[in-house]
Amino acid sequence: MLNVRRDICGYCGCCVSVCPEGALELIDAYLAVDEKCTSCGICAKVCPLGALEVTHEK
Repeated sequence: MLNVRRDICGYCGCCVSVCPEGALELIDAYLAVDEKCTSCGICAKVCPLGALEVTHEK
């Protein structure tokens, strides 16, 4: 599961450009994550602000 820390996110779009599944989208300064997300963590690694975190909740 991908958690977005909206209080930290600068909505730069770095994560959107690297998502291999196309699961992230910036919509009116809001980062949307859809069901295609596989929690691979690539987006979290490139986020310059550390606003994304992958958790493995059941």
